Order: sequence, then C-alpha cells, then structure tokens
Amino acid sequence: MRVLDALHSRFTVRSFKRDPVSRETLRKILEAALHAPSWANTQPWELYIAGGEALNRLRKAYLENLQNCVPRSPDLTAPREWPPELQRRMEAVKAERIAAVEKTCLDTSTLVDVARINYRFFDAPVVVYLCMDRRLTPWSIFDLGLLAQSIMLAAQDFNVDSAPAVTLVAHPDLVRAELQIPDELLIIIGVALGYADLKHPLNSFRSSRRPIDDAVKFRGF
Repeated sequence: MRVLDALHSRFTVRSFKRDPVSRETLRKILEAALHAPSWANTQPWELYIAGGEALNRLRKAYLENLQNCVPRSPDLTAPREWPPELQRRMEAVKAERIAAVEKTCLDTSTLVDVARINYRFFDAPVVVYLCMDRRLTPWSIFDLGLLAQSIMLAAQDFNVDSAPAVTLVAHPDLVRAELQIPDELLIIIGVALGYADLKHPLNSFRSSRRPIDDAVKFRGF
C-alpha cells in the first residue's frame, strides 16, 4: 500500500470484529513500525501487547470501574484547560459522532452500548500499549507519537485497522497489574488493532480535518 493511500484510508475504528489478528501479522506490523525515528536514536519505547484472556480480563475490570464510577487517572494527564478552538473541535466531533449513530440506528439499546464500547476497547482483539521510562521528558513522548503513527500505517498495509485512544490507558493501575508493566514505566497511549466491523453505525462516521490553509502558514514561498 502506498503511504498516501494509508494516510487517507486509515480512520479510528470504534467497533471491531472479534476476528483475531495473528501473532505473525502483529510481528510484521511492529517490526516495520520500529523503524520510526527518535531523538538521537534513543528508541525510548517499551511495548506491551494485550490479547486473548489477558485483554478480556482488562475489559472486565474496566467495565467494573465504569459501573462503579471510578475516575480516570491516566499516567499522562490531560490539559486543565483546552484552548477555545480545540475545545470547539472536540465538542463538534462528539456531536457529529452521536448524530451519525442516531441517523443509522433506531435500536436504542445500541445507543446505550455506545457509552460502554470505549470501556470494552471497541471489542478489539489486540491492544498495543506504548510505555516509556518515567525519567524522560515530552521529547520522548513525541517519539512515542511517531511510533504510534508508524504502527497504524504499517497495520494498514496488512489490512488491519486501528484506534488510538486515551480510554485504553484511563486506568493504568489495571493495565500495569495485568500486563506486569513495571512502575518505572509510564503507560502513555494504547493503540487497538483488529478488523473493523463496518456494519456498526459508529464506523460510518469520519471526523473532519482542518483545511491546509487553516493549519499551515507558508513563509518565504
């Protein structure tokens, strides 16, 4: 697959089929993605891959936290305040996603399920957790972002879909205990991998992107 095709075809999947992704395919995706650049070739990432019963136990524990209203406490905290334009875009995409579901789904039980599907990790068969040493700085978080994008683009080449989501790391204590991640590592982000359930109304939605002239300022051209 051409890189441009992968960039344009990839979208954040909100509902996966239960079909497994083979260990061999995962290895090929990750081997390709590990060519991602990093500051002075530090390669600061440590990856933990959750699947099978380990992931099912995490799903169950997350849903229990949701049921008991346990607050989120990700290792990488969210901003206390979003700039107004960014806040507007977040609110808009949430409203558009809900509208897309309501437009295509008359079954109210599915609408209720949408509120829980994040905590089921979108029913993905695999989640890749990207971690790094607590002593590192945001420069290394930037490197992990490069790796996350590389994982998702490499996955496209194998017809594997993806979803990067903060929900996947909302309860790092549960992830750390299940996957035996040492305390000295921060759990930065999770990337769900699998095969999109294209019949689910959530997957009919595509978020908009800022026009190039809004996001990019050319100087000296």
